[in-house]
Amino acid sequence: MTATMRARIRAGDATAFADLFDEHAPAVYRHAAWMDGGPANAEDVVSLTFLEAWRIRETLRPDGESLRPWLLGIATNVLRNRRRAARRHRAALSRLPPGDAVPDFADEVVGRLHDSAQLAAATAALRALRRADREVFLLCVWQQVDYAAAAEALGIPIGTVRSRLSRARTRLRALAEAELHRPSARLVLTGEEY
Repeated sequence: MTATMRARIRAGDATAFADLFDEHAPAVYRHAAWMDGGPANAEDVVSLTFLEAWRIRETLRPDGESLRPWLLGIATNVLRNRRRAARRHRAALSRLPPGDAVPDFADEVVGRLHDSAQLAAATAALRALRRADREVFLLCVWQQVDYAAAAEALGIPIGTVRSRLSRARTRLRALAEAELHRPSARLVLTGEEY
């Protein structure tokens, strides 16, 4: 590596740094994989190494040959820091009191499946409403707009808003109930399709 390339890197030349990465990333990867016992975290180490190299680029000596030793030294420090952090994390976890027994979450899963089926039924029922009733329902119930504001938004009398909302609620209950009792909804609720 020439002094010119070192100077460009020290100055923050992104193109020179990209060339540095292209040339030395494979060596840093192999070093990290070898030092860490496998390739599982090597890509992270490469990323952290070059991030750190960019951060401390101004400390790079202006003279010298290859930058590989500089990068491998940074990678070694990154690996040390990761191991130290992992040790501290394990030590902190070991100091925590043992947790209570984990509750059975099967009931929660069944509840979520039931909620999911109800939401699907409500969505299907909402789509089955007449457009005018659906618009009033969405404004008044989901957007929590009062009757006067809904009437103004839709350009209809307040009485029409009230009657459409009443009709939409009645129709939605019936449609959602019918949707929940369809065979496909029962399969989701009981998990029979798996």
